[in-house]
Amino acid sequence: MDTDKEVIGYVIPVFRASHEVVRGLTEAQEEDVTEEGINYVAMRNLFVREAREAMEVKVEKRTRTTHIRESAERMELGKTVICNNKDWAEFRKKMNPDSLTHRPEFIVKPRGQTVWEGKTVKLHCTVAGWPKPRIACHKKKRPMRCNHCDFIDTAQYHVSALNVKGEVSSVATIVVKNREIDSSGCLGQISHGVTFETTIIDKFEVAFGREGETLSLGCTVIVYPTVKKYQPEVVWYRNSVPLKPSKWVHTHWSGERATVTLVHLNKEDEGMYTLRVNTKSGFDTYSAYVFVRDADVEVEGVPVAPLDVRCHDANKDYVVVTWKQPAVEGSSSILGYYIDRCEVGTHHWAQCNDSPVKYARFPVTGLVEGRSYIFRVRALNKEGVSRPSRVSEAVVAMDPSDRARLRAPFTGMIKFTEEDPTVGVVPGEPCDVVVTEATKSYVVLAWKPPVQRGHEGVMYYIEKCISGTDIWQRVNTGMPVKSPRFALFDLAEGKSYSFRVRCCNSAGVGEASVSTGEITVGDKLELPSAPGNPVATRNTDTSVVVIWGASQVKHLVGYYIEYTVVGTDKWMPCNNKPVKQTRFVCHGLTTGTNCVFRVKAVNAAGYSQSSPDSDAVVVQAAICDLVEAVKDYMVLFWTAPASTGGADIRGYFVDYRTVKGDVVGKWHEMNHKALTTTSYKAENLKENVFYQFQVRAMNMAGVSKASLASAALECKEWTITVAGAPVGLHVLEVRDTSVVVLWEPPAFNGRTPVNGYYLDVKKASAGEEGWKAAHEKANKMKYMKVTGLKAGTSYVFRVRAQNLAGVGKPSAVLGPILAQTHPGTKEIYVDVDDDGVISMIFECSEMKEGSEFVWSKNYQTITDTSRLTIITEQGKSRAIFNSPSLEDLGIFSCVVTNTDGISSSYTLTEEGLKRLLDISHDHKFPVIPFKSEMAMDLLEKGRVRFWTQVEKCTSACQVEYIFNDVIITEGQKYTMNFDKSTGIIEMFMDSLEITDEGTFTFNLVDGKAKGTTSLVLIGDEFRELQKKSEFERAEWVRKQGPHFVEYLDFTVTPECNVLLKCKVIKVTITWSKDSIEIAEDDEDISKADAGIYEVFLRDDRGKDKSTFNLTDAGKINTCLFILFPPANSSSEITVVSTEHGIILSSMVTYYNEELRVGWLQKDAKIAASERVKSGVTGEQLWLKINEPTEKDKGKYTMDIFDGKDGVKRVFDLTGKAWEESLNLTGNVWGEPVPEVSWTKNDRELVSDERYKLKFEHGKFASITIAAVTTTDSGKYALLVKNKYGTEAGEFTVSVYNPEEEENKEEKKG
Repeated sequence: MDTDKEVIGYVIPVFRASHEVVRGLTEAQEEDVTEEGINYVAMRNLFVREAREAMEVKVEKRTRTTHIRESAERMELGKTVICNNKDWAEFRKKMNPDSLTHRPEFIVKPRGQTVWEGKTVKLHCTVAGWPKPRIACHKKKRPMRCNHCDFIDTAQYHVSALNVKGEVSSVATIVVKNREIDSSGCLGQISHGVTFETTIIDKFEVAFGREGETLSLGCTVIVYPTVKKYQPEVVWYRNSVPLKPSKWVHTHWSGERATVTLVHLNKEDEGMYTLRVNTKSGFDTYSAYVFVRDADVEVEGVPVAPLDVRCHDANKDYVVVTWKQPAVEGSSSILGYYIDRCEVGTHHWAQCNDSPVKYARFPVTGLVEGRSYIFRVRALNKEGVSRPSRVSEAVVAMDPSDRARLRAPFTGMIKFTEEDPTVGVVPGEPCDVVVTEATKSYVVLAWKPPVQRGHEGVMYYIEKCISGTDIWQRVNTGMPVKSPRFALFDLAEGKSYSFRVRCCNSAGVGEASVSTGEITVGDKLELPSAPGNPVATRNTDTSVVVIWGASQVKHLVGYYIEYTVVGTDKWMPCNNKPVKQTRFVCHGLTTGTNCVFRVKAVNAAGYSQSSPDSDAVVVQAAICDLVEAVKDYMVLFWTAPASTGGADIRGYFVDYRTVKGDVVGKWHEMNHKALTTTSYKAENLKENVFYQFQVRAMNMAGVSKASLASAALECKEWTITVAGAPVGLHVLEVRDTSVVVLWEPPAFNGRTPVNGYYLDVKKASAGEEGWKAAHEKANKMKYMKVTGLKAGTSYVFRVRAQNLAGVGKPSAVLGPILAQTHPGTKEIYVDVDDDGVISMIFECSEMKEGSEFVWSKNYQTITDTSRLTIITEQGKSRAIFNSPSLEDLGIFSCVVTNTDGISSSYTLTEEGLKRLLDISHDHKFPVIPFKSEMAMDLLEKGRVRFWTQVEKCTSACQVEYIFNDVIITEGQKYTMNFDKSTGIIEMFMDSLEITDEGTFTFNLVDGKAKGTTSLVLIGDEFRELQKKSEFERAEWVRKQGPHFVEYLDFTVTPECNVLLKCKVIKVTITWSKDSIEIAEDDEDISKADAGIYEVFLRDDRGKDKSTFNLTDAGKINTCLFILFPPANSSSEITVVSTEHGIILSSMVTYYNEELRVGWLQKDAKIAASERVKSGVTGEQLWLKINEPTEKDKGKYTMDIFDGKDGVKRVFDLTGKAWEESLNLTGNVWGEPVPEVSWTKNDRELVSDERYKLKFEHGKFASITIAAVTTTDSGKYALLVKNKYGTEAGEFTVSVYNPEEEENKEEKKG
């Protein structure tokens, strides 16, 4: 904590002249009136002349050196004089005679100055006004002192100008510096000027955050007295280090409230935060600790992220990265760390080390000179790799001397030197080569550059030599390093090495440096020793102070403190950033828990062994809390004892004693009559005196022992604006998933009344960060039901009050409360008896002697019996509503006294009240419930059935059947039936007539219960029902003779034939098409079959007819398409050889334009070309291949899709299929039909097994040659002849054998 009090400046009250001075000035003005008229012109000319002289430009010759020096001095002083025509015009205007008789006005105001002691200071100002103003310059109403300034002359000086028209003042500050005090940096406390008093209120408390979150801390600062335009200096510290604004830290000072916002929390942000307010009279501070918890790990058991990554010893291509180990290693020990780097301006992270390093320190090499880098670190254990740490500050890879030159301030001087050229000079040997770091993973060397190195810079080669040999090996053979630092890896652990360095440049490699001597590879830094025994002492209800013995270790990083709750084996960290002191306050603990603590030390080598466990300590503070304080009284609050001793607490007694330093007085009773509440107003106290309090509870068995004494509390008036903490927290209706929390308003409301409350809840085992708001908006009630709890889990609660000034401090923590329903607990239920009386009933089977049922509304005991009548009989209590209405809405609860908190509640809402009133009405005026309302069914022969069903009825139930308000009885038209066993009521009508349009009703009477159900049949609904009834009756009559069971329709047979069919009984059947009788025909259906088909039935009983219309062409096409799907009706692919090539084809039963056909060869789609074409001719789907080659062999697939079905036909065009036959065709025409013959080499061919000759339809002539061979080559001709003449078509067939052709070519070759 800072102890110095630095004075920054002074404030002097503004001077105001007294009445006597003003009167004297006025009298003097009257005497000088005549003089002013004569002297005015002279004075004006004087001012004008002086102003003109001030504006004259004085020209003199100066050297360039003098000019530059004077310019630099002017820039340093920052004084610039600007004169222009506008300023001159304004000045002339002010000095114009038209401005006579006006109040004083400063043309040039006096300026403040800072001088050393002993110097002379002058304040200059120019004042205009008429009559001539009197000028007075004062310091604290004393004449101004100008010569030989002293330190005490530091003040604000006021210059006042006064005439009969008014007064004007101006202020100038003179600061006189003392050389001795200024050089020491401590001004001390100065009594001159205003003494400021600083008060810090609305202080931030110990805060808890989690990595990634944003946390704000703030305090309200009151500086008295308030001086306009004066603001104190507000500085934030973390662990005594001033905080600088950055992307992680934002500070703000509004003039009244100082805040610091920590953006995206990391563990580096954990620590003691201090707000320091500096004024000219001193300073004031306030501090509180901020804890940052680790973010949730992505993989269970992995370590948390390391912290505090920093860069050291940066050079041209080298930097040392350090970090701190995390507090939590995970489910297993940390095996090592990975270091990542990223060049600034990019987002690419590169891992620096292939294998994890154990030390929290690593030299990174291979950097590019002049580039900036950032680094991060990840921890590794057996379960995986942690999240990366917060990135380090950016570091530039450059020579430290260059960095120092860049940081040096610019002096305005540039030096040019001329040196002798040294090109071609081989650099000398480096000096002072030492090993700065040595671990089992790496060794770091450092040296100084050589004296002789020229101007082009040098680079270095590093050499090593294994101990016991004389062989030197160059380590960096590929590329010399630029930095006088180097890290060597891959050295054998336990072996000894010597190292030396050589310099090189363009002229060559210099001599080697002196060897370092033998260095053994191994860890030089030892692990810390275990800290001493920790001692834990009680602090507050959520914190414990832990003190331990220091660890004996070099380069200690700090300590981590852990705790566990007695009975568990889970250790949790108290801090996530190591602390160096041996005392720490562990916050965020759960009140009432029994905790054990231990400590472990950490340095760059790793963690120490944990210290011995401390003795168990209960987290608990003094029982009494102060909720309000005035000059002569204090309001106290305490928590009821956890155990009541088996009987209800009947009251409390409060004792007090005075405390003065370390001396305490005797205990005295404050109240002689037992208190029934857990708060008390202790009156007749003395102001500014410290008191301690203790409380004793009383039940029917006697008075308990006194509680622990409270902390020493000072009796002085509070000035807090927000409300105090609510008191009297207790719970009712504890269940597995809910609990009702109740409280009393705070004794201190603040400046405005309390207008709401906030309830917080957390698990008892959770830390301070586990607090969660139970609701979002302020609750105006003094109770709240908390739901969503987990059965078997303990919870704690707290409440905060709100007024117009804000939200106050939380109440004392209530709990832990176990969320568990007490065995045998019953809930309040509502009952409505047969007379319609509504009542609430609560039963308790654990009544004890003296136990009573206490009913409350909105948790206020009911004293008004006009709304409720309460009747209690043994273990049952009934609260009867006298006249239920909206006034009764609310929460009704019942508590059984002298039990273990047995209670229950029932919330009566407006909807619930309405439902209960409906039930009450039903009980008073019961109705017969219907399982289904009246309905209607249409039966065979067109009969109509009206029916309904009641849920229950007695044998005495009677029914009245009513049509249009007229009772109807059973007769020729109506048939009634009532089955009381099933509750079904029926009424039948043989037919519906026009007169039957109207309303049908069943009226039921069963004792005092009644019921009515109706069905309305009118308008279109009735006519439609009548039409259906007549149709059903006609159908029944039709079916008495020959008739169709199923009317004429069509279907498709498995053979893809169209079948017109109908289902009839065995009678004579006649078929006709377009009124013409038809006979059996085996032909397939086609468009020619369109028409109207009829089937006639006849016998002795009568006749019947069924019709099917097949006249529409589109309909028959659709029918054909449906009946004969082209895809399914396609035939297998056949191949035919022609004179031009090969034709693959398939026939379909029916083809239409919706059919899609695709051809594939070897599962690849065939592209259309002049040689390969596909198409459709009639019902034939074909693929033509002209002049086939070997490439045309393979599997061919025809893919057919008709919009409904898809079929694939496959043909393998290889082997015999390829060579099987040759088909030659020709189209012939003539009248009469000519005779056709074929010749080969002028010899006529006859049809046989090898040659098949065909002439079809008098048009198509073809010859098919089976098993084509090379012998079938020759000249073929098709001869046609009739009586009019003869004609021949000649062509040549050449058959080649590819293998024979290849053999011939080989022989030629």
